[in-house]
Amino acid sequence: MAKLFRTAIMGPPGSGKGTISKRIAQNFGLQYLSSGHFLREGIAANTGFPRTIAQAKALNDIFQMDLVISLNIPFETLRERVSDRWIHPASGRVYNMGFNPPQVQGRDDVTGEPLIQHADDRPEALQARLRHYKDVAKPVMNLYKSKGILYQFSGTDTDRIWPYISSLLSTKIPTQPLDTCQPSAQA
Repeated sequence: MAKLFRTAIMGPPGSGKGTISKRIAQNFGLQYLSSGHFLREGIAANTGFPRTIAQAKALNDIFQMDLVISLNIPFETLRERVSDRWIHPASGRVYNMGFNPPQVQGRDDVTGEPLIQHADDRPEALQARLRHYKDVAKPVMNLYKSKGILYQFSGTDTDRIWPYISSLLSTKIPTQPLDTCQPSAQA
């Protein structure tokens, strides 16, 4: 039976958590859960999970995390990413007008339905969101740092950060042993 590999990706709004999660899933054959999607659907409260030290401790009581990735992105980069982000509400598909625009402005590529921009993605809301994130994330990161499972990556470009994350995961994710119960080929 395969071992589960449990990791969390932390970072402020617009830091690339979703992009990194998708790349991990594609490159390592893993599945991921996006708290942001659940939050937008009204299933949970506020800004990510675990977002407080109490939630991190509760999560730790359920199961041990194998790895926590923290994305440190400069404010100006976050401002640009978030203010350019538009979403297809029904599917959660995310577009960025700067580097991943829809084929038709304001319309989802798949359905043609209108895209929206969340109120908290507007530049005026970002400053408050970042302050809140820093206040609540610091003790959570300290907890994971004390457990020796926190890895921090800094930069302005996800494509430049990704190779370092991929390299780390290549050393941490357990590989599947060959099935020794398969019959051998007969000559």
